[in-house]
Amino acid sequence: RQPGPGARPARRPGPPRPAAPALRLGSPRPRLRLIGLALTLVMTAFVVRLLQVQAVDAGTYTAKAEQNRYVVHTLPAERGGITDRNGVALASTVDAYDITADPTMFTREQLKIDDGPEQAAALLAPILGEEQKDLVAQLRPENEELRYVRLARRQTPQVWNQIKDLKTALTKKAETDKSVVNVLAGVFADPSSKRVYPGGDLAAAILGWVGADGKGGGGLERQLDKTLAGEDGKIRYAQSGGRQVPTAGSTETPAVPGSDVELTIDRDIQWAAQHAISEQVEKSKADGGYVIVQDTATGEILAMANSPGFDPGDLAHADPDALGNAALQDAFEPGSTAKVLSMAAVLEENAATPMTHITVPNRLKRGDRLFKDDVDHPTWYLTLNGVLAKSSNIGTIMATGELGKTQAEANKVLYSYMRKFGLGGYSGLGFPGETKGILAPPEQWSTSQQYTIPFGQGVSINALQAASIYSTIANGGVRVEPTLVRGTKGDDGRFTPAPEPEKTRVISEKTAKTLARMLESVVDDEEGTGTKARIPGYRVAGKTGTANRVDPATGQYKGYTSSFAGFAPADKPRVTVYCAIQNATEGSYFGGQICGPIYKQVMEFALKTLQVPPTGAAPANLPVTFKP
Repeated sequence: RQPGPGARPARRPGPPRPAAPALRLGSPRPRLRLIGLALTLVMTAFVVRLLQVQAVDAGTYTAKAEQNRYVVHTLPAERGGITDRNGVALASTVDAYDITADPTMFTREQLKIDDGPEQAAALLAPILGEEQKDLVAQLRPENEELRYVRLARRQTPQVWNQIKDLKTALTKKAETDKSVVNVLAGVFADPSSKRVYPGGDLAAAILGWVGADGKGGGGLERQLDKTLAGEDGKIRYAQSGGRQVPTAGSTETPAVPGSDVELTIDRDIQWAAQHAISEQVEKSKADGGYVIVQDTATGEILAMANSPGFDPGDLAHADPDALGNAALQDAFEPGSTAKVLSMAAVLEENAATPMTHITVPNRLKRGDRLFKDDVDHPTWYLTLNGVLAKSSNIGTIMATGELGKTQAEANKVLYSYMRKFGLGGYSGLGFPGETKGILAPPEQWSTSQQYTIPFGQGVSINALQAASIYSTIANGGVRVEPTLVRGTKGDDGRFTPAPEPEKTRVISEKTAKTLARMLESVVDDEEGTGTKARIPGYRVAGKTGTANRVDPATGQYKGYTSSFAGFAPADKPRVTVYCAIQNATEGSYFGGQICGPIYKQVMEFALKTLQVPPTGAAPANLPVTFKP
């Protein structure tokens, strides 16, 4: 194409540019070799490790995998209940919850507030009955990684429901109000169980309690722990992320529930006895006291009450000195209630009869001591029956002196009867902490003990031993080993009665009936010391006791043991009642004055409860005195 007129002339081409040098690539083979070597080493390491895991250490890793994958949980057995003889619950187990928390969920990072633990503690304290500052300390622990704390043990379902309702309310409010924080989101509950005692302190000394570890800590709860506790079960299952894997299966050993235990105790009679002794201990400002009610024919204990007592469901507020069963654990000198043992020996050995005349001076010289009765008196002219009715120490010493040609022989005879009646040995209950008392062999009796033991000083017994003496007389001279348990009922519902108690003849039936008539004089005769124990319509046999008391703190004599023992109806015995009060400091301390009324109150209630009618027979009215 030719340029037209006025066109710009074409540019001349410049000199040619030099060509760029050619790029040469290095050989790839060394790099490929290096990469191949590295891959080979890596693969070799994997193969070696695989061989180690799957072949050499296969068993170890399998065990670790099983350990981490499978978990085992205990399935707690339900503890058996305890009922009275009529099936009324005295101790049972109910559902409960341990209230727990995750402290990491109360931090500022989680709640976006600084006082999360304080707010949560303020809400929980009145519900759990705990101190607010203690809850704050648990929710803000020194160990910031701690993820589990137990705020309260064994709370009722109602308590957990209250907390759940609060959590739900806070959650709903937080959804609509962004300023609200659910400070209870980190509070949880672990299912548990709780031992409850519907009667509060009723029969607490018998029942005992269950400790925080779920095991019996005292009384029958401890003695019968294996029977009541049952056997825990186990469940093993696979888990992932803390949750059970349903498809992996599981193995379970079911828990075996504990057996229920039925006692010989009658709840109503127990209440009456406990009420009576507590009232009198308070009125007399005494250290304590006990009442035992026993079926004379079967040996079954219908009531065993102590004062002061405790609530086994609230041990935190219990007096440590009151924990236990003082009626079985206290050893004390019985005083004149033990004179019936001396009379039993004298009658059985034909050393005297109820009508035997005994001239009782105001003082009696024996050994290195001068003995007296509880009151100064002119010379008494008493029958043997009168010696018991008026509770004469001097007359008892004189009567038991006839048991042998020498005092040493008389001591051996009296000792043998005491042992037959159960003194110096355990009752057979097997109760934790029970004392067998103190009864030294006759060759170890001191000069004074030879004459004090016949009237109940210098020998120690517990309250059940004292009650058993009178039950033996009431049962025609046959001692029946006391019992507290009637039987057990397993998870199959079958009742298994307790073994029959051991029976031992101690004195003849004739002697027992004679003693019963003599004991009536203590209550019915105006000369007797037990007139406050009279029950209208019934013939009552009983004996008072007022003994010098050894202070357990000092080991020295201080105060008195006041007591009353007896049975009714006297001519057809059904129930024995024994009462003792330790160290009464206000009002009278004589056994007939403060324990006689308790005997009457408890005996009347027991006779009505058991529907025992009066026999209608006339009392024996044995003579108490004679004319010289």
